[in-house]
Amino acid sequence: MEQNGENHLKDPLLQVDGGSGASPAGASPRKERKTRKVMFNVRGISCASCAVSIETVVAGLKGVESISVSPLHGQAVVQYRPEETDARTIKEAIEGLSFEVDELQEQEIAVCRLRIRGMACTSCSESVERALQMVPGVKKAAVGLALEEAKVHFDPNITSRDLIIEAVEDAGFGADLISSGDDVNKVHLKLEGVSSPEDIKLIQSVLESVEGVNNVECDTVGQTIIVAYDPDVTGPRLLIQCIQDAAQPPKHFNASLYSPPKQREAERHHEIRNYRNQFLWSCLFSIPVFLFSMVLPMLSPSGDWLSYKICNNMTIGMLLRWLLCSPVQFIIGWRFYVGAYHALKRGYSNMDVLVALGTNAAYFYSVYIVLKALTSNSFEGQEFFETSAMLISFILLGKYLEVVAKGKTSDALSKLTELAPETACLLTLDKDGNAISETKISTQLLQRNDVIKIVPGEKVPVDGVVIKGQSHVNESMITGEARPISKKPGDKVIGGTVNDNGCIIVKVTHVGSETALSQIVQLVEAAQLARAPVQKLADKISRFFVRTVVVAAFLTWLGWFISGIFHIYPREWIPKAMDSFELALQFGISVLVVACPCALGLATPTAVMVATGKGASQGVLIKGGNALEKAHKVKAIIFDKTGTLTVGKPSVVQTKVFSKIPLLELCDLAAGAEANSEHPLSKAIVEYTKKLREQYGSHSDHMMESKDFEVHPGAGVSANVEGKLVLVGNKRLMQEFEVPISSEVEGYMSETEELARTCVLVSIDRIICGALAVSDPLKPEAGRAISYLSSMGISSIMVTGDNWATAKSIAKEVRISTVFAEIDPVGKAEKIKDFQMKGLTVAMVGDGINDSPALAAADVGLAIGAGTDVAIEAADIVLMRSSLEDVITAIDLSRKTLSRIRLNYVWALGYNVLGMPVAAGIFFPFGIRLPPWLAGACMAASSVSVVCSSLLLQLYKKPLHVEEVPGPKNDPDLV
Repeated sequence: MEQNGENHLKDPLLQVDGGSGASPAGASPRKERKTRKVMFNVRGISCASCAVSIETVVAGLKGVESISVSPLHGQAVVQYRPEETDARTIKEAIEGLSFEVDELQEQEIAVCRLRIRGMACTSCSESVERALQMVPGVKKAAVGLALEEAKVHFDPNITSRDLIIEAVEDAGFGADLISSGDDVNKVHLKLEGVSSPEDIKLIQSVLESVEGVNNVECDTVGQTIIVAYDPDVTGPRLLIQCIQDAAQPPKHFNASLYSPPKQREAERHHEIRNYRNQFLWSCLFSIPVFLFSMVLPMLSPSGDWLSYKICNNMTIGMLLRWLLCSPVQFIIGWRFYVGAYHALKRGYSNMDVLVALGTNAAYFYSVYIVLKALTSNSFEGQEFFETSAMLISFILLGKYLEVVAKGKTSDALSKLTELAPETACLLTLDKDGNAISETKISTQLLQRNDVIKIVPGEKVPVDGVVIKGQSHVNESMITGEARPISKKPGDKVIGGTVNDNGCIIVKVTHVGSETALSQIVQLVEAAQLARAPVQKLADKISRFFVRTVVVAAFLTWLGWFISGIFHIYPREWIPKAMDSFELALQFGISVLVVACPCALGLATPTAVMVATGKGASQGVLIKGGNALEKAHKVKAIIFDKTGTLTVGKPSVVQTKVFSKIPLLELCDLAAGAEANSEHPLSKAIVEYTKKLREQYGSHSDHMMESKDFEVHPGAGVSANVEGKLVLVGNKRLMQEFEVPISSEVEGYMSETEELARTCVLVSIDRIICGALAVSDPLKPEAGRAISYLSSMGISSIMVTGDNWATAKSIAKEVRISTVFAEIDPVGKAEKIKDFQMKGLTVAMVGDGINDSPALAAADVGLAIGAGTDVAIEAADIVLMRSSLEDVITAIDLSRKTLSRIRLNYVWALGYNVLGMPVAAGIFFPFGIRLPPWLAGACMAASSVSVVCSSLLLQLYKKPLHVEEVPGPKNDPDLV
C-alpha cells in the first residue's frame, strides 16, 4: 500500500455507499433526527386566511413543532418530530382542507439493509423487490437471493423502516433490520448497577447530551444500551466514563462491552437446524410408508398382513399409509402451503406452488381411493401415499443441503471479518510523547488519535500511521501481497495485518466501520447484493416458468389419460395394481415436481458471491456483478503512465539552469508554485527542494507563499510567488502563456526525453530559467503484465499527459505499441469513447484525480488501491496491492466466474429441458419411468449441484505467476 504520513489520515480508504443521505453541513445528526423539515407545494391558496387555516390545522397535529405557509409562493414548510407523525399524515391533513398538494420534495434519502427469510427462488426475490418498490417513499430496492438480504433506499419523510418491514411480511416473507444508514459507528454496552427504569432513562439522557452522540437505544429488560456516535468527536471509553459519572451516591453505575450474537450466523444455523429436523421428522413417517408400499408387499409371507381387509376393500396397509402420510403432508409440509398461498395472493408462482400442487394431487387422489375402497367391496384401486410423503422428504433434504452449501459461499468474507484482533495495547503518553503506562483493552474501545503499541507477531488492531519504530508488516490477508511491506514513521498500517519483526508505535486514524477492513467487507457485501446483467435471463424465465410447468403437467396428464381411455397404448404398459388414470396422474405429478426454478435463480448470485469474496481475499475488490460481467468482455486496456505503469514516486535526477539565477532560488520558486498541487511530479519537486536546502545548510521546511495558484490539466501549474509569475510544467504550458523556447531548451528537452525522463520547465516572468529532469521508475511487473495480457488476447494502450518522447520510451520498454501522449484528463475519456465507437469493450487502469473521468467513461474502471479516493470511487474494480498483476487477476477471475455462471445455466436449463420429457413419459415405451418421488429427489439435487458448482470458484488461483511469463533474462526483480 502507499506510504504517506499525516495527509488524509481521516479519509477512509474506500468510499462505501451506506450513508443516510443529504444532511445540512455542520448539522448535528442527533439533533437532525429529533426533528425533520418537509416542504410542500400547495395549490389553491388564494389569500392569507387560507394560509391561516392550513397553519391552524397542521399545527394541531401531534408531533408538529412549527409550520410556515407562504401564500405568495404557495409553499408550506413544516418542522415535525418523526417519532410522533410523518409527512404523509401532514399532507393528508392539508388535502383534507380541499387544497391540492404536490408530491413531497425529497429532503433526504435513507438506506437500510434487511435480512429476508423464506426466499426459495428467483420468483421469491422478485416478489420481495416488487413489494418493496410499491411502498410509498421507496426510491430503490435491491434483493439478493443468495445473500438473503435487501438494500432499500427510501425517503424517511414519507415512509419508515417499520413500514418497509411490514410490506415484506405482507408479501409472505420474514424481515429483520440488519443496519440503517445512521449506525455507521455503534457500540453495544451492558449496564451494571442499574436497578430501575428511571436509572436507564437517566443514563440515556446523559448520553444524549454528550457531544458527538447521534442516537441512544435502550433495552430496559436486558439492561443493554446501543450508542451511535461520531468518532471524530467522542469514543466508547468516554461514553463508559459518562455512564459511571451519571450515578449519584450511593448508587454506582458501570458499563462493559457487550457483543450481540451475530445475527446472520445465528439465523443460518437456525435455518440449517430447522431443515434438518424437518427432514428427520419427515423420514420418521416416510420410511415406514415406503416400506409398507414398496418393500413389504414384495416379501411374502412377512408382508401379507398389510393386505388384510378392515372394512370392505380397505386394507391395513392403506390405513397405515394414510395415517403416516397425513402428518408429513399437513404438518411438516405446511411451509409449502404457506409459501404457495402468499405467492398466489401476490399474483406470481414459485417452487412452493409446484410442490403444493404435486403433493396435493397425489395425496387427495390417494384419499379418494381409500374412501372408495372403504365404501365398496368390489372396487379395486391403488393409492400412492408414498409419492406425497417421499416427495416432501426429498425436497426438505435438498433444501437442507442447499442451505449448508449456500453458507459456504460467504466463507471468504467471513474470514475477512475475523482478521482484526480482540485486544490492543494502549499507551498513555506524557507531554513529551514518552510512554508512561501500557493498558490491554478491547479493540472496540479504541478511539481516534489513541496511541498503541504493536509488538512482533501481533496483528494490527485498527488503521493507523506509524509514529515510532520500524518493522515489516504482512498485508497478504488484506491485499494478497505475500511479501512483507516495510513500515517506518509516516507509513500507514491496516487493521487485520500482521506485524512481522519490529516493535512499532501507531497513532490510530480509523476505528469501527471506517477501517479499511470494515469498508472492504461493506463493499463486497454491496457487490454481492447487486444483480448482474446475466441474471436477467433467469428473471425472464422465472416470470413464466412455473405457469409453463403447470400447463405442461396438465397436458401430460390429459394426454396419457385420453390415450389410456382410447387404448392408444397397450394395456400391458400399465403397472400392476394401477389403472390408466393413476398412471396419467403420476406422469403429471412427475412433471410438476421435476422442474426446479430454484437452480436457475441460484446460478448467478451464488457464483458472484463466491467470486467477489475470493477476489477480496486476493486483493481485488469488485464492485458488483455488473463490473464482474463486463470485465470478461474486455478487449483493450488503457493504462495511465504515472503511478500506474510507473511506481508513482518520481524523483528529480538532474537539473539545468538557463540563466544566472541560483539553482536554490530557482527550485524555491518552483516548489512554492507546486506546493499546493497533489500531482506526483509536484511532490517530487518539493521533496528535491527540501533536500537541496539541507545541502546548502538550511533546514527550514517553509515554502515561499504563492497566490493565484492554478492547475492547468495535462500541462502544469501557474502561480504568483514572491510577486513573480512562475510557470512549472511542460512545453504546452509555455506555449499557452506565449513563453519563448530557445534552441538550447529544445535540445535539453530532447536529450532528457530520450532517456525516458520527464522534462519540467520552470519559467519566471515568462522567461524559461531552468528545467528539472524527473524520473519515475517502471513497476517491476509492468512488462510482464503487458505480455500476459497480450497472451489473453487483450490489447494494451498507453494514454498519458506526459510528453511524446518519454511516453514512447516507456511504451517501448513495456512493449506497448499504441501510445497517446500529451493528453489532458478530458482527452483520456474521449480516447476511450473513440475505442468504444469501434466496438471494443475498454478497461481503464489509473490512480489519480485526473484519471477519474476516464475511469468513469470506461466500460470497466480499475483503480490502483494506493491512488486517490476520487479515483477509487469512480472505478468498478479496486486493486488493493497497486500491482498490475492484479489487472490480470481481475479479468481472469471475471472470465472464470462468467464461465461458471454459464455452466450453471446450462446445467439448470439442461436439467429441466431433459428432465421434463423423461418425467412426462417419453421413454416409458422403453420401460424407463420417473416416479414422482424420484422426480422430487432430482429437483432437490439440481439446486444443490448448482450451488456446489459455484463453490468450486473457491479453488480459484491466480493465473500464471510472473516468473512463468516470458520476460527479460537475468532481471533480479523477476524472481
